[in-house]
Amino acid sequence: MAGEETNFVKRLKARWGVDTNWRVFVIFTVFAITGTTSAKFAGPLTEVLGITKELNPFVYWPIRIIIILPIYKILLVIFGWLFGEYTFFKQFVLKMLRHLGLGFLMK
Repeated sequence: MAGEETNFVKRLKARWGVDTNWRVFVIFTVFAITGTTSAKFAGPLTEVLGITKELNPFVYWPIRIIIILPIYKILLVIFGWLFGEYTFFKQFVLKMLRHLGLGFLMK
């Protein structure tokens, strides 16, 4: 079983237009680093803005998520570039913006 490609990996490679398992690994690594880093940045940034956990959780968490989204997109492209996958992540972010109805930001 070692070395045998799973259907999941095959589908991801086809969907993403990726040709090797190494690139899939790099892409997963970039997603992991970006998610962790953006979450770490959001904490201090919300505190600087005066938005703390003592605030109503129904207000705090949506605001924190809204703050994380642009940080995540910027870091995704930066880390993608650092790992040699700039084009993939640039296209990924542009597609994400279109799905969020923010395609006008691309012009």
